[in-house]
Amino acid sequence: MIDWEEIIRAESVEELREAKLWLFQENMRLENLNRRMMQEKKRLKEENLFFEKKLAILQDGFRQLEEDRRCLDRERQMFDREKMEWDRMFYRQRQDEPRLSGDNVAQALFRNVKNNPLALRKRYKDLVKIFHPDNLFGDEELIQLINREFSRRRRDE
Repeated sequence: MIDWEEIIRAESVEELREAKLWLFQENMRLENLNRRMMQEKKRLKEENLFFEKKLAILQDGFRQLEEDRRCLDRERQMFDREKMEWDRMFYRQRQDEPRLSGDNVAQALFRNVKNNPLALRKRYKDLVKIFHPDNLFGDEELIQLINREFSRRRRDE
């Protein structure tokens, strides 16, 4: 440690001025460092508060996501149960329904056509456009059934 009293007694006036100037400069440097340190502490404290708020927002978001996930899982389970019930009902209905033969299908396709030759011909053209074998949904067997039914209905007129 520096013994300042001894320095004051031993030094000349010029050396004392230099020592005083050095002390003043050192004091200013320390005050400046202290000020910067306080500013840095304040900045770190604000940054810490900012990160704590961000963390709280993220944790809240994750909590909400987890709650939404649980809700979606419950809805998916309910949906799966409903789907199974509908599938069972549909399967039972399909078992109870009579099977359609080819002639029944053709009759069903011409079902709403009255004894009007123009209506019969229009329905026939529409069905041929839909079920012609060259089309995407075409079916050769079905078009043969349609042709037979059309011929039968024209003869019956």
